[in-house]
Amino acid sequence: MTSEIPARPELGNVVVGVDGSPSARTAVLWAAAEADRRGRSLHLVHAADTDRRVLFANAETIQAVREGGRDLLIETEGTVHERFPDLAVTKELSRQEPVAGLRAAAGHRGTIVVGNRGLGGFSTLMLGSVGMGVAARAEVPVIVVRGDGDRPEAGSVTAAVHGASDLGWLLVAAAEADARKAVLRLVSVWNVLTHVGSVATMLDDLDEIARQRVHEIKALADRVRDFYPQLIVSHHVETGTSTPGTLMEASAHTDLLVMGREHRVLGAGPSLGRVAHVLLHHANSPVEIVPPAFATRVEEL
Repeated sequence: MTSEIPARPELGNVVVGVDGSPSARTAVLWAAAEADRRGRSLHLVHAADTDRRVLFANAETIQAVREGGRDLLIETEGTVHERFPDLAVTKELSRQEPVAGLRAAAGHRGTIVVGNRGLGGFSTLMLGSVGMGVAARAEVPVIVVRGDGDRPEAGSVTAAVHGASDLGWLLVAAAEADARKAVLRLVSVWNVLTHVGSVATMLDDLDEIARQRVHEIKALADRVRDFYPQLIVSHHVETGTSTPGTLMEASAHTDLLVMGREHRVLGAGPSLGRVAHVLLHHANSPVEIVPPAFATRVEEL
């Protein structure tokens, strides 16, 4: 009998959206630091959306858009090299709209980084359009840079987990923590309100459910340690009535909050769960969304 287990992931190159806004500049410098930690290259992408613009704009306007995009990429590359002189940086002026341009640039192994607000080529990036679209549809991890880009490092990566089925994407969070030489904190929110009323629940039943959750999260932490023996992994089961609220509080004390994207419901199209949606709008730290298909699978006899 065979079963599938996730392989230890290798963090790929970093792709970041460039649009000239303050938010994008913060995201670019955060992405540069991320690429530097990984020992990978940074790929700057400005989505000029000229494939669509050509339908209603004249040739002079299209040329101006392209020239403006090239100038912005050159300027941004210079800003990156001021902070990270040895970092390998590449540039791309994409003809596609932002979501498609970033997805194409990332390929199958990259990580996409975007700011939490946009301007210019990313004119609708208010995490209601481009940012949410990339996070919902990309087949690679997406990091939305939130919070204060200059705040001191907390020395931890936090993963919002539910149970054993999270191991695949959780190893991406472990790789992020390992690259930072940081602690990996597994946080699971046990919301008692999700159990009360569904059946004739007694207090003893709730206690047993809570014990099972603690046991499951501890076992998940042990599995991560099997892949990363040198990594410090802590696990916490928090009791509360608001899962987003508890995770938002956790985001104030971490360098990166990582969570898995829910599997798509057949026929429903790409979407994000309620918790991810709230955190992408309100978290105090960058938020990484890992799609379920990203973790490489290997067979174990």
